[in-house]
Amino acid sequence: MIYRRFGRTNWQVSEVGYGMWGLAGWSGSQEEQYNQALDLSVELGCNFFDSAWGYGEGLSEQVLGNLVKRHPQKRIYSATKIPPKNWQWPSKPEYKLSECFPFDHIIEYTEKSLKNLQVDCIDLQQFHVWEDSWAAQDEWKKAIEKLKQDGKVQHFGVSVNRWEPNNCLKTLETGFIDSVQVIYNIFDQAPEDKLFPLCEKLDIAIIARVPFDEGTLTGTLTKDTVFPKDDWRSSYFVPENLISSVEHAEKLRPLIPTGMTMAEMALRFILENKVVGTTIPGMRSTKNVQLNMAASDGVKLESSLLAQLKEQRWDREPTAWSQ
Repeated sequence: MIYRRFGRTNWQVSEVGYGMWGLAGWSGSQEEQYNQALDLSVELGCNFFDSAWGYGEGLSEQVLGNLVKRHPQKRIYSATKIPPKNWQWPSKPEYKLSECFPFDHIIEYTEKSLKNLQVDCIDLQQFHVWEDSWAAQDEWKKAIEKLKQDGKVQHFGVSVNRWEPNNCLKTLETGFIDSVQVIYNIFDQAPEDKLFPLCEKLDIAIIARVPFDEGTLTGTLTKDTVFPKDDWRSSYFVPENLISSVEHAEKLRPLIPTGMTMAEMALRFILENKVVGTTIPGMRSTKNVQLNMAASDGVKLESSLLAQLKEQRWDREPTAWSQ
């Protein structure tokens, strides 16, 4: 496992981290299976785990807290997120800060996360949605100052809405935010335009989420794929999105090097960007943990392949189903 400096926190985090949404929000999650996967990831050097209160109403945080307790000899960085008070994902321009992150709500849900994680101080607390129009308002800043002064949170971050990588630039310039979590993968390259340069300038850590485009970039989806109704992907991969996503993925197949999977190629594409601090694929099986962790070996993609992958950029606009 290769480690990277996580912005001005100066943490050394595994460049392949662990996204914990799938443990609580998707179908097929089994406790024994995902605990084995989590333990194996720690053994293989993963030390950054991203959770949220919204993943199973605290369940994912509890799973993370138990993982840390099982590995007291390891330095594991725990990241979580405060849900918006109006329970709407993503946020919308017309939403007010008072509707999503009033002072008392930030404090209340940080306390809940502390209890779930079984810690006195959270390594990284993030706002689960964001609007840059809130940047100049003081309420969220006062909550950050109090939680830091009370020793309950070490660092704060924002998780940017899907396909809106520039909807946080003014916020980052306030100096209150130490990390930004954004969708970045072979298709979603827009963060490279403005967000990444600003993060590099301000020394803000970047968490690249959705490395497989919710599964498209694993190469396992087809136009006939159907997800259970209680699986979040059933509302995301509506026909309009599923068909287009599969068609884009099919264009990648001729580019996959011999002996490599589409998923491995997708991870290696992200790791080629040294501005990224860590990427957080979701993993529920030991097999996927082994495959994903193995991508952190320092091996580079051929420059010609990287250039071809750059041409696969797919700029999309938020929709009713993109959430």
